[in-house]
Amino acid sequence: MKIGIPNPFTFTSRQKTAAEVAEELQFHIDMLEGKFTQSGMPAPQAKAAAVKRFGNLDNIKNQCVNINRRNSLLRRMLKTFTIVLAFTGLSIIILASDYKVTRIGTMLILISLFGRLLLHARGCVGSVFPPRTRERSLSVINDTPKYT
Repeated sequence: MKIGIPNPFTFTSRQKTAAEVAEELQFHIDMLEGKFTQSGMPAPQAKAAAVKRFGNLDNIKNQCVNINRRNSLLRRMLKTFTIVLAFTGLSIIILASDYKVTRIGTMLILISLFGRLLLHARGCVGSVFPPRTRERSLSVINDTPKYT
């Protein structure tokens, strides 16, 4: 498992992110399998119990990749730009004496608010209408299966 500081100027592809998430999920499954094995469960049953406890791995992996993709450098830069734009509009409103100039400040604030709203809506697209399945997604089960 690699731990390091990510470079914000590199573009990571969806496949690379998916591979990193799959590696991380496999690490957690192996750790859970080891925990079950230490409690006295045979290795094949421990593996099956660990996979069962995690649930649908493909669904979890896709959700993690989508969450990671929402935090891209471009999105962070656009959010920062909308904040700067709103503060610029606010400072124009405060410092301007002409009402026509204050309208420019108001328009800058409105543009920044609508930009933030658009960024928020684009980030929620995948989670607004979840797929209809019987599986529970990203659930945490506190009880450990017992070997009998």
